[in-house]
Amino acid sequence: MTQDATSAAQECIFCAIVAGQAEASVVYEDETVVALMDLSPVTPGHLLVVPRKHAVGLEGLDGATSAHVWSVGHEMARALRRSDLRCEGINVLLCDGEAAFQTVFHFHLHVIPRYAGDGWTIKPEPLDRERSLLDRDARSIRDAIASTD
Repeated sequence: MTQDATSAAQECIFCAIVAGQAEASVVYEDETVVALMDLSPVTPGHLLVVPRKHAVGLEGLDGATSAHVWSVGHEMARALRRSDLRCEGINVLLCDGEAAFQTVFHFHLHVIPRYAGDGWTIKPEPLDRERSLLDRDARSIRDAIASTD
């Protein structure tokens, strides 16, 4: 870990939780991740799946850890459905970067149980995009995929 990453991790609440230096209501843990109750839930049962290794966002996460986070998120969603919380739906949400509403800069996956009339909404205003612009964007993304190999 670089000096900057070390100091960021030392100030990170999720790193403190993983290290046992801060309280958390843990639902699940293994050698790679910890799943815990969100301290500021948008609905009852709102969980976070947090990798033990500090990474700010997707770019800092290796593929195996990323896959495991999503797999555990899937299991947490299934558990929420079967629990006494009796949710009617699930949102799985990733906020990667400040522009995407990330507020804690240690990668984490939200698993949010949903209930009819729970008051939490996501109401995007979709863009109308011409096919030529969609094709241009697709080409740019394909080029970026090749650069990550």
